[in-house]
Amino acid sequence: MRLWFSRASEISIRDQLVTQIVLSILSGDLAPGQRLPSTRDLARRFHLHPNTISASYRQLAHQNWVEFRKGSGIYVREPKQLRAQAPELDLDQLIASFLHSARQIEGRLSVVRSRLRQWLELQPPDHFLLIEPDQELARIVVTEMRRVLTLPVKNCGLDECKDGTLFEGAVLVALSLKAKTTRDLLPDNPELLVLHLRSAGDSLAAYLPAPSNALVGVASRWPTFLKTAHTMLVAAGFDPDCLVLRDSSKPNWRRGLKQISAVVYDSLTAEKLDGIRRVLTFPLLAESSLKELLEYEEFIRSPLTP
Repeated sequence: MRLWFSRASEISIRDQLVTQIVLSILSGDLAPGQRLPSTRDLARRFHLHPNTISASYRQLAHQNWVEFRKGSGIYVREPKQLRAQAPELDLDQLIASFLHSARQIEGRLSVVRSRLRQWLELQPPDHFLLIEPDQELARIVVTEMRRVLTLPVKNCGLDECKDGTLFEGAVLVALSLKAKTTRDLLPDNPELLVLHLRSAGDSLAAYLPAPSNALVGVASRWPTFLKTAHTMLVAAGFDPDCLVLRDSSKPNWRRGLKQISAVVYDSLTAEKLDGIRRVLTFPLLAESSLKELLEYEEFIRSPLTP
């Protein structure tokens, strides 16, 4: 597990550790069921006080990110919605059951294929619908989805999930952070495509070691992006006094950014940074999720093409 800590910061070591572990879980760097380093190991490796690490782990456990197993250690919590077996195996079993039933009524394979094609082409989805209550986060994710997809991309909040008519003709999408909550609210248990966040550690590693006294800007409309980027950059060794945070929803937020060394931005804010000489892109969606979106769209357009 890649971690960074800055002791000369107003952000506590505990907050730095908690933030980095949560981001690692959301991005898949830490998998469900994976054992975290012991308090003693982290204390020795990073020269931290054991009480700080213990307090961080207790906070993560309280927030249901990890769980303590007596006599064994601390583990990333297994999401309750995970099935005991891979979803591909579930699908294979469903298809096998369907073909078995078709043979019971003496259905020929050519007839089964023809009827299946008719059903799949009856009303194919014509857009993606992101279900996300945080409007600023949704704006960023929708922007990243639209860059790789040709079908329209829309978004709605959790309160609108109760209206089933909103889902007609839509591929439903949610971020892994809200997947369980979203599933619980959806009527009739429709299929939900879950997107994962990009690894913050991998995105940041390309710009390390941190240059001394480099003036770096962070710009975004999403408050969580500003806070998280600030914490990660400080933990990685950037001088907190050299970080300039800008809320891009505010007037004149670009003022002075042309004079600094570099600007860290989200995908949506990137479209408004004309004239900035050096920009550092921090996309939110993982490459694996972008690939899954493309494959899903390809299947929609030609579901039975061999």
